[in-house]
Amino acid sequence: MTAPTFDDGDAIIRVRNLRNSFGEQVVHDNLDLDVRRGEILGVVGGSGTGKSVLMRSIIGLQPPDHGEVHVFGEPVLGANDDQAFEIRRRWGVLFQGGALFSTLTVSENVQVPLKEFYPQLDQGLLDEIAAYKVVMTGLPPNAGPKYPAELSGGMKKRAGLARSLALDPELLFLDEPTAGLDPIGAAAFDELTRSLQQTLGLTVFLITHDLDTLYAICDRVAVLADKRVIAVGTIDELLALDHPWIQEYFNGPRGRAAVSSAERAAAKGA
Repeated sequence: MTAPTFDDGDAIIRVRNLRNSFGEQVVHDNLDLDVRRGEILGVVGGSGTGKSVLMRSIIGLQPPDHGEVHVFGEPVLGANDDQAFEIRRRWGVLFQGGALFSTLTVSENVQVPLKEFYPQLDQGLLDEIAAYKVVMTGLPPNAGPKYPAELSGGMKKRAGLARSLALDPELLFLDEPTAGLDPIGAAAFDELTRSLQQTLGLTVFLITHDLDTLYAICDRVAVLADKRVIAVGTIDELLALDHPWIQEYFNGPRGRAAVSSAERAAAKGA
């Protein structure tokens, strides 16, 4: 795998001085983060560090106490309805668990954002686009008419991914996409994510606790701790830091197992 080349000034997401709190509990304080165009950025942190809260702040679902969030160079906070509509049209979101509508089929779920942003599309074209997105994410063609309750956990994730890709986004948010999957299913989802990112030219903001995912597909990793992003870099760059949480996370038993797995995969591909 060839790592992409980045321009440090080409940030598709730029967060500055972000603060989030719930009552007296401060989750983020003075948080800064840049996500570079064309990269897969993994976001990690211990329980309670607000990984999902950060994502929700970036996409406008969690208004922060203060701070600045720019996506595609446009301010997300304080954007009017028309501006927010245009920004949201350019990203896709896979929430944890897939967040599918249980009363809609897979095809109908994929069509939800299409109907919201392009209400003029006729049903025949909607069905055609949905069928393409279903196959694109590795689901069998007959998955389209099925309901979420008829799908396995892995298929639900792929159906949610198909919906997040419905609008041909430039930016993709993934919240714990491999959680609950067995190792084979998780590895397959990682491979699918990297393949789609390369084929479609996506930028991916990926929240995960899965060390195998970090080693397999992430170009850089952002570490949340102490209410902010304490470090961003490649895994090798992070390992050179002496922060106790970083060392415990990457050098613990699971971290060592992930390294061995990544080395075996690299040797197989050599």
